[in-house]
Amino acid sequence: MPFVLCACHFRHERPFHVTLPDLSHPGDTTGSPPTTDPPTSPHSWQPLLRRLHFYAGVLVAPFLVVAAVTGGLYAIAPSLEQLVYRDQLHTDSAGDARPLAEQVGAATRLRPDLTVSAVRPGARAGDTTRVLFDDPSLGESQRLAVFIDPVTLESRGELTSYGSSASLPLRTWLSVAHRNLHLGEPGRVYSELAASWLWVIALGGLALWISAYRARKKRRIADLAAFDRTATGRTRTRNRHGVIGIWIALGLVFLSATGLTWSKFAGDNVSDLRTALNWTTPAVDTALTGSSSAPAGHGDHSAHGGQGDHGDHGARGDNDPDVPMSPTASVAQLDRVVDTAREAGVDGNVEVSIPAAPGTAFTVAQTRQPWQFAQDSVAVDGTTGRVVDESRFADWPLAAKLSTWGIALHMGILFGWVNQVALLLLAVALVVLIVRGYQMWWQRRPRRTGRRAVGRPPVRGALRRLPAPAVVAVAVIALAVGYVVPLLGVSLLVFLIIDAGLGLRARRRVASAAGRTVRAPGPDR
Repeated sequence: MPFVLCACHFRHERPFHVTLPDLSHPGDTTGSPPTTDPPTSPHSWQPLLRRLHFYAGVLVAPFLVVAAVTGGLYAIAPSLEQLVYRDQLHTDSAGDARPLAEQVGAATRLRPDLTVSAVRPGARAGDTTRVLFDDPSLGESQRLAVFIDPVTLESRGELTSYGSSASLPLRTWLSVAHRNLHLGEPGRVYSELAASWLWVIALGGLALWISAYRARKKRRIADLAAFDRTATGRTRTRNRHGVIGIWIALGLVFLSATGLTWSKFAGDNVSDLRTALNWTTPAVDTALTGSSSAPAGHGDHSAHGGQGDHGDHGARGDNDPDVPMSPTASVAQLDRVVDTAREAGVDGNVEVSIPAAPGTAFTVAQTRQPWQFAQDSVAVDGTTGRVVDESRFADWPLAAKLSTWGIALHMGILFGWVNQVALLLLAVALVVLIVRGYQMWWQRRPRRTGRRAVGRPPVRGALRRLPAPAVVAVAVIALAVGYVVPLLGVSLLVFLIIDAGLGLRARRRVASAAGRTVRAPGPDR
């Protein structure tokens, strides 16, 4: 917190602070910097809101700038991915697609050293099939993707795939930059800190702007969300800051809420709460029972890939459950599994997870795609082609549905390019908002004296102006929020301690100066 620590270098009775938002002077229409805070009622909440908004602006603005820039780039990453990796994702080959088992077989011949774990068939003509391999040399949640032309069975290249979204290197790089600045777990503190404070800044600024609007003698509802083209100076800057804040407040709260679900500390609390309330996303049961649990290669021999079903009899004992299932036998059942899933309504863009052990079913799950609001999945017995379990989006708890939609919206996927453009504009608006906040702080500095190089911060003592029940309520809310969002609580506590220490130091300096004045001898008469 370099802005706070440099306060001790100013010889003024009040310590130097930096504040982004400055809505504390709703009556200022001259553009000149006021020197005192406006009068408020003894029990007004405005001083507390101004002070809290001030804390948040000082602490989080640099983090928010970084998060906005990286987040804006990540928002358009799905479209960039389609352009950058067009050769891998698409093909100009014309004709009928070969069986899926043959496509995966072509990929496994290219990488016989790796184990195939999943496949994403091309959903439309011209799309390649993405075959995913477990690769011990890659990082956590990473797999090697081999792209196969479904018509010619030729390889279109290999790329690293990351996470359940199967993002490719460019989108992965932007995602990690947004999440932790490529600094690993310590870097996640930056993004969680920004997400933790963002909703506080948005709601606090919204309340202050509405309060400033209500304080005007002549007001129109349009004044809340329309630029005042007649304003000049600092009033113009404050108007731009407030109006932009009104426009994007809801979006900032949404980004904060959804971003916290990915965070380390608050995210764990959210996960525990969802589990306790049974709001988690349902998953299909892939365990096979009875005769359907027989290892692949036994049972129905009339379906696709008959030779593959029998290719491993001499390699393992038929009754040994600890011997892994042959990848060849699993791959041979892919076409049957996909056909069964399509008949069950799980079609379009899907990922088929290939079982690595006997007694386990294939999982066919719809992937996140633009304008797709439901994600169904089924577990299919590869031997019999029977659906053994299903998860229908319509049956999910409401919280699980909202979480899925929120994540897709945050990632720029839910509404396609419209979603991406909206997020990019939101990121740009947030950066402009922060710049306007700094501009207000600068414009509020005294012009006639050089004792203070920046604008005066909101006055201390906001809590002392509130009645005791309100103070208790603030303390309880702060503790509760700090427990659920730990980084917000810890950072606020640290900031309060530093601010209190600087305030005590300033009062001692004032008292010391007053003592020297009293002890000084008077003039001779």
